[in-house]
Amino acid sequence: MTAAPAHDRPQSTALIPSEARLLVPALTFIALVVAAVASLGTPLITNVATTFHVSLDSAQWTLTITLLSGAVATPVLGRLGAGPHRRTTILATLAIVVVGSALSVLPLPFVWLLVGRAAQGVGLGLTALMMGVARDHLPEERSAPTIALISVVSVIGAGVGYPLAALLAELGGLRAAYGLGLLVTAIAFVTAWRSVPAAPEGRSAHVNVAGALALAGGLLLVLFLAGERSLWSRHLAVAVCLAVTAVLLLCAWTVSELRAKTPLVDVRAVRHPAVAGANIAMFVGGSGMYLLLTLITRYAQTPRGAGYGFGLTTFVAGLVLIPFSVLGFVAGKLTPRVRERIDGPLLLAGSAAIVGGGFVLFATARSNLAELLAAMGLLGLGVGSFSAAMPGVILAVTPKSETSSAMSFNYVVRSVGYSLGSAVGGLILAAGTTTGHLFPNDAAYTTAALIGVGAMAITTMAGLALARRRTSETNPHVRRTHPHTGGSMPKGYWVSVYRTISDPEKLAAYNKLAAPAVRAGGGRVLARDSRVVAHDAGIAERTILIEFDNFEQAVAARESAAYQEALAALSDGVERDFRIIEGLD
Repeated sequence: MTAAPAHDRPQSTALIPSEARLLVPALTFIALVVAAVASLGTPLITNVATTFHVSLDSAQWTLTITLLSGAVATPVLGRLGAGPHRRTTILATLAIVVVGSALSVLPLPFVWLLVGRAAQGVGLGLTALMMGVARDHLPEERSAPTIALISVVSVIGAGVGYPLAALLAELGGLRAAYGLGLLVTAIAFVTAWRSVPAAPEGRSAHVNVAGALALAGGLLLVLFLAGERSLWSRHLAVAVCLAVTAVLLLCAWTVSELRAKTPLVDVRAVRHPAVAGANIAMFVGGSGMYLLLTLITRYAQTPRGAGYGFGLTTFVAGLVLIPFSVLGFVAGKLTPRVRERIDGPLLLAGSAAIVGGGFVLFATARSNLAELLAAMGLLGLGVGSFSAAMPGVILAVTPKSETSSAMSFNYVVRSVGYSLGSAVGGLILAAGTTTGHLFPNDAAYTTAALIGVGAMAITTMAGLALARRRTSETNPHVRRTHPHTGGSMPKGYWVSVYRTISDPEKLAAYNKLAAPAVRAGGGRVLARDSRVVAHDAGIAERTILIEFDNFEQAVAARESAAYQEALAALSDGVERDFRIIEGLD
């Protein structure tokens, strides 16, 4: 949703200019830290296996468990962050991350390292809360680019953490690498303590415990099944049973959310075409993006003796991510400016096409390191712009109070998509590995890349479909024809009759927001507070009649983000009979 102008906001949300300037780097830094710390497991898997004398599959859990805890914590933190205790939630979460970072550094058994990594993963849920803070406390001209930047750094954080962790592991061992996480998370906690303001007054947030447990169980099983590829080949029946259980738990969660007065995620809002389309694009696109990242980094580290690859060390392979991080950051900074000329859904489509170009390059040209770096650069460019454009698409139809919750669900979708991309890459490369050989055939990488091209093509089409729908809903001058007669579409009308007005102040706040929302949706007020002669069961209270060019436009205006914010301000201040009707011509 478009944020209300600064003068329309409650006074408690206003920040003096110096505070606003400090808030932006603070929010960006916190989002970058939690993403980078969560990515520390990627380059250290071999070191973990060697240090703790465990198998590589067991060491892989230092990464998997971080994604699991992050996916489970994200919607819960999003709901808590939508309430009055958002600052406390942020500080408590960062404290958990700091404790987890300490556990990863201390000389404790392997199981405590997993506990620490799980605690670090909880921090992934903070990204959406950072967006909520920016949207509430910054003027609109600053909040939109800040939210886009937060989204970008939450992705490119992996590119920052990977080479640093690998370098420290080579110089000082595993504990030194994890020590980096302890240092930066402690700084992030102090930063949040000094910089994050309290949430606006008048909000409430109760966690639907039953829904949280069902969602946690379903996500745990989904991500576990995505990460444990051997389970599908060795114990198919068990894997199928777990998959069915996951589906049932997620269905139970959906039913619980629909019935709950304070759901973790507003499922009805998620069903909005713009939000649903954006989440589908995130899921499919995220799978493809993580797939390409996995393919390039693994290909770069494959010894030349396999007939391909470059045999790079962990640290040097981490440097391959530099084009990804740099171009991703540049794209993220430029995207808010580009959005002034190009709509968000079109940017999603274009970004997906760029990543698709990276797949094509990797599939056709990977004989030298420069080509690999070019493919990684295209990936960073596409991921940066995609991540920066995504919040704008979702928040355009989301009330400010639901920012954290809506973006939390989007990040859960992203986590599942990333896990799926990693799993698909592993399955394809495993299928392309000849019995008795350690590394897959070179052709397996081409096959995986072609599947990635297909995923990004689907994402591109989803973005274009969103753009087409948005254009038809927001342009009041587009002439539409009746689906049956082929003639001009009949007009649409809002008819609103107020039975009682219990809170005039809420009505005044509603009027202030509703008027521009109706104008933006193409509505024209035909009657308001006019004389009424009521007959039979008629009501002689306040009556309003608003005309739109067609019925679809009238419905879209009612569902628009701006009008939804007006309804939130109205709340229970009135009892009214509101209906949308189609005219005869």
